[in-house]
Amino acid sequence: MSPTHIAAELAAAVHAAVPAAIDDLKNLVRIPSIWADPARADDTRRSAEAVAALAAAAGAADVEIIAAEGGAPAVVAHWPAPEGAPTVLLYAHHDVQPTGGDEHWTTPPFEPTERSGRLYGRGAADDKAGVMTHLAVLRAYGGRPPVGVTLFIEGEEESGSPTLSTLLRDYHEQLTSDVIVIADSANPAVDVPALTTSLRGLVDVVVEVSMLERPAHSGVYGGPVGDALTALCRALATLHDERGEVAVAGLHHGSSDAPDVDEATFRSDVALLDGVELLGSGTIHDRTWRKPAVAVLGIDAPKVAEASNILIPRARAMVSMRIAPGDDVAKAQRALVEHLETNVPWGAHVTVTPGAGVAEPFSVTTVGSAFDAARRAFAAAYGNEVVETGAGGSIPFIAEFARTFPGASVLVTGVGDPASRWHGIDESVHLEMFGRGVLAEAQLLAELAP
Repeated sequence: MSPTHIAAELAAAVHAAVPAAIDDLKNLVRIPSIWADPARADDTRRSAEAVAALAAAAGAADVEIIAAEGGAPAVVAHWPAPEGAPTVLLYAHHDVQPTGGDEHWTTPPFEPTERSGRLYGRGAADDKAGVMTHLAVLRAYGGRPPVGVTLFIEGEEESGSPTLSTLLRDYHEQLTSDVIVIADSANPAVDVPALTTSLRGLVDVVVEVSMLERPAHSGVYGGPVGDALTALCRALATLHDERGEVAVAGLHHGSSDAPDVDEATFRSDVALLDGVELLGSGTIHDRTWRKPAVAVLGIDAPKVAEASNILIPRARAMVSMRIAPGDDVAKAQRALVEHLETNVPWGAHVTVTPGAGVAEPFSVTTVGSAFDAARRAFAAAYGNEVVETGAGGSIPFIAEFARTFPGASVLVTGVGDPASRWHGIDESVHLEMFGRGVLAEAQLLAELAP
């Protein structure tokens, strides 16, 4: 049978498999698997059970729900390799972010809804679309893929994968593979496939500023006596210079040679208000992929409706910092701690506590047969050449996979696009792109077969 005929048969099988995969994606979206919310722990277990059942129905030789002590349930399933064929690990995660307030959604976040060619719902893109991409591929092959497949669906990625290292150690033999495909990233457009080749790392700290032993009347004492909230705000303001560049000393700054994104499109995608300036300098890709970024994620202080005429004795904030590929997380976190410790004004007392939210940056050189196979497969499925992109976000487990399985090629793919609003209100996946993603991965397995 000619390669062209084989490709046509595979495309037909994928086309037949996609509608049922979308139906099952909707069913998974209906399960509010927010592992970060203890009240949703049973839902997350139910989500794992649903994925395990789908894997078994897709012809897995064995399926197991696993968990480290205190960790979320994950699913591992195997399709044994034909003689002489490599084994490919297909990764995604079934847990999702909190909704950010159900009332803000156009339609309920856990009631999947189709509008204008997109499927809306929490997890529709991140990352239950990744789960169903893998399962649709296995269905298209009738449960007999041309390579060995290990399906690994994690349950706590949105909580920082705290027990992943334990799972990789305890189930090392079951997860060892030649190629790792991580379906947890995005494409620059619905018809342009991407391989994500770099990710920023992440560190955070909690800074607490104290000025008084107890609250004091702002009229009687205000003037010579300051308040902790103002002191904290002044300290936080030193994290950026007047151009919006991160002012923490000693951080690594890189650059990208990728063609820059259109600024108007970027502003529209992020919903930036008219007149609000972009921060920093360099291309937008430099600023989002290859340079550090600092954000204040929260402040403990009285609400405006509850404020009274007192000087606040202490205040604290959580500060998050994305670090560029090539930087060291421990060094970067120390730099952030030292900056805050030395920039609190007026002799205020300061305590800076490093947080547990740490993720290593990641970068990979896309050289080798697996990357060549991916370029061919994805270009054929999408009708456009593959682009190599960075990501400003952090996916902690990718560096963990690369370190644990140093001989494996790590391909970071996905079926999101700039309109998917991962982690945001009205998250969605473009359904035509979902179909392209399934075809691309199916063709990738064919390309990897001997």
